[in-house]
Amino acid sequence: MANRKAAGTGKIAVTQIRSLSGRPQKHRRTIEALGLKHHQQTVIHDDTPAIQGMIRQVTHLVIVRPVE
Repeated sequence: MANRKAAGTGKIAVTQIRSLSGRPQKHRRTIEALGLKHHQQTVIHDDTPAIQGMIRQVTHLVIVRPVE
């Protein structure tokens, strides 16, 4: 996927780009677990397999970029 980065290489910035309106509760909980509270908000996370798994569940709602 174009907006994902290889796991285990530092930090990543996750930005919510789509609204949660009409989304399943599972997606809403995953976005909340990533620390995103508002549309267009960006959070920084370590690039771990757990975070990558959460991003994979909501890849259509977020953009992921590497942080240098």
